[in-house]
Amino acid sequence: MKMVRSVNFKEELETKTREADRVVRSFLPEAKGFPAQMIEAMNYSVAAGGKRIRPILVMEAFRMFGGRGDTAWPFMAAIEMVHTHSLIHDDLPAIDNDDYRRGKKTTHAVYGEALGILSGDALLNYAYETALSSLADGKQTDRKIRALRILANKSGVYGMLGGQSVDVQNEKMGSLSLSSQELDYIYLHKTSALLEASLEMGAVLAGAGEREAAAMEQIGRKTGLAFQIRDDILDVTGTRETLGKPVLSDAKNQKTTYVTLYGTEKAEEIVQELTGEAEKLLERLPGEKEFLCGLLEWMACREK
Repeated sequence: MKMVRSVNFKEELETKTREADRVVRSFLPEAKGFPAQMIEAMNYSVAAGGKRIRPILVMEAFRMFGGRGDTAWPFMAAIEMVHTHSLIHDDLPAIDNDDYRRGKKTTHAVYGEALGILSGDALLNYAYETALSSLADGKQTDRKIRALRILANKSGVYGMLGGQSVDVQNEKMGSLSLSSQELDYIYLHKTSALLEASLEMGAVLAGAGEREAAAMEQIGRKTGLAFQIRDDILDVTGTRETLGKPVLSDAKNQKTTYVTLYGTEKAEEIVQELTGEAEKLLERLPGEKEFLCGLLEWMACREK
């Protein structure tokens, strides 16, 4: 994997993160009326921080294929809402039972388990409401409908939620010793699916063709798998202060990960191989992509 990050990459990333954060926050509902507390819980989770990787990927793919203006904004917000919904539900007592996320109390720890469930449900639904709002101007309708289908497919039973269900089922049934094929299924659906959706949606909204959109999907697939394996490594090598959440939880819960299957060193090699393959696919595509290449590398080497 060759290093392409410019000396200003960190500054660029901070700028783009702030930009994506502004876009996401601009679509959050106002906490008012009788459901105000549930809306407050929704907004608390989205505003808790995070790297905003998925909306940044939507934005960068859109710009890479010549997209201009705010067409991608509702989809940037929607993908972050879907992602945050998954974190709220992952943290619930019935699943991972975590009290901290991004260095802050998790949603159910602040608002209670019932509102944790409901705010996660509401956030997922509001993601689709937000994406659908893009159709109101009557422009580029075909592209937006394609992007909506991608969002729905990658979020649902054949995407993120399907992967989460297999993960939870295995854990609750005591099937803690998974094969590499089972683990890949979980990772490719639970994590990769939303990264695939981000890159593919951005490309489609900018008018990319079928082959180009498919290539972006594959880049997201490889990057997503590398991203999740990196999480496995950080669970062993990171600190609670750096990560903002408990470490060694996989070992404590006796979960199968790439580290338990292959060891830390081999897992790191696989991360770099997958990222290198994603970069090669990206290099064959048109458009300005230096920052996007740098982002893929940063995701593979991140410390939190």
